[in-house]
Amino acid sequence: MGEAGTVRLPLIQGGKTLAQVTLDVLAPMERRPGLLWWIAFAGALGLLALGAAAVSYQVATGIGTWGLNNTVGWAFDITNFVFWIGIGHAGTLISAILFLFRQRWRTSVNRSAEAMTLFAVMCAGIFPLIHMGRPWMGFWVFPYPNDRGPLWMNFRSPLAWDAFAISTYFIISATFWYIGLIPDLATIRDRSRAGPRRAVFSLLSLGWDGSYRTWQRYETVYTLLAGLATPLVVSVHTIVSWDFATSVIPGWHATIFPPYFVAGAIFSGMAMVLTLMIIARKAMNLEHYITHRHVDVMCKLILLTSGIVSLAYGTEFFMAQYSGNSYEQFVFLNRAMGPMAWSYWTMVSCNVLAPQFLWFKRVRSSLPAVFVITIFINIGMWFERFVIIVTSLHRDYLPSSWASYTPSPIEVATLLGSFGLFFTLFLLFCRLLPVIAIAEVKGVLQHGHPSGGGQPRHEEGSHQE
Repeated sequence: MGEAGTVRLPLIQGGKTLAQVTLDVLAPMERRPGLLWWIAFAGALGLLALGAAAVSYQVATGIGTWGLNNTVGWAFDITNFVFWIGIGHAGTLISAILFLFRQRWRTSVNRSAEAMTLFAVMCAGIFPLIHMGRPWMGFWVFPYPNDRGPLWMNFRSPLAWDAFAISTYFIISATFWYIGLIPDLATIRDRSRAGPRRAVFSLLSLGWDGSYRTWQRYETVYTLLAGLATPLVVSVHTIVSWDFATSVIPGWHATIFPPYFVAGAIFSGMAMVLTLMIIARKAMNLEHYITHRHVDVMCKLILLTSGIVSLAYGTEFFMAQYSGNSYEQFVFLNRAMGPMAWSYWTMVSCNVLAPQFLWFKRVRSSLPAVFVITIFINIGMWFERFVIIVTSLHRDYLPSSWASYTPSPIEVATLLGSFGLFFTLFLLFCRLLPVIAIAEVKGVLQHGHPSGGGQPRHEEGSHQE
């Protein structure tokens, strides 16, 4: 195996057998939830109820319940939309792109990352709908055949772009996630007694029999979907960035926004995946499957994307100065030194400075330290969207129209409600479906062990469990 410094730890630790993998991953589904799960679920459900009440009130009253003014027309609403869309990008990165590059370490985290993508997109979809002001007319932007004669929606509206981006991203991601679930759904079916549970999983597993032909077709479809989902990482958040870049507002009209937004989305998404996985590995006894090696690799990806985001921050200031445009120069000077400078430096501290600790292996090996850093990154990436939106708007061309912005309690409650929705769905996912891809983990079970090799995919069918 070479020198000690070059030995790689196995992806799956504990010397697991095929049967043990099945038992360990399905154990949380087959036992009653503990007290901590119920406490977390009650807290998430409480936040969701708070958000539902806030949204109901603002729909009945109007978006005047927000802290908007004539200058700041986009506020928490679009900030939260861009934040949640960004969170969902790590799922597609881990599932599709890393699958195509045959990165075997992804197998322990891809299922949860894909689920996180779906839940984050659901949270994101709420905000453009509310921002319409008349959400009961939201069906106008949905992609279905027009039955209103000559009446069409405004295709130049960023709301229409967001609707296309969200619907496309959700459909492809949900299809990719479901196809990957089918072998594991068949495993649950075969382990279930006759009754409603077995009937449900029999229906969801689509007649999976674990044969060589079934595996071959499954892998073909999975690879095609991975190739189809990969462009979404670039295209979806590029469309979101065009919400800003196609305007003529100083601070937004920048061609750097598409790559900057994509890198930032992967950055925040990877941080959220790590946050959830560090908790899940301890709460669900999955330490042998989500190992320090997985955490180390994801920390390195966070370092890479943090560097790209940091470069983008500096490039914005350089281009503002280089352009000679006094309005552009003022916007960025105002960001760093104006009345909202505290939000800008919070963003820089969390997104540029905090990830630098990950250069040290001792920090990457400390799960509490990594957890704290990922929390800071998630806070910083929310503030990045807040800074882009609010500090570019609250001081415009006429000093007489300058205004500050303070979020209203309704906006804060809506944000908390979106987190409540996200964690409610994720906790239910942990109880109802396997959080780790059983079939894929079995395929890398021997990877890194002295014996080498691995289990052929067609020999891992659920009919052998």
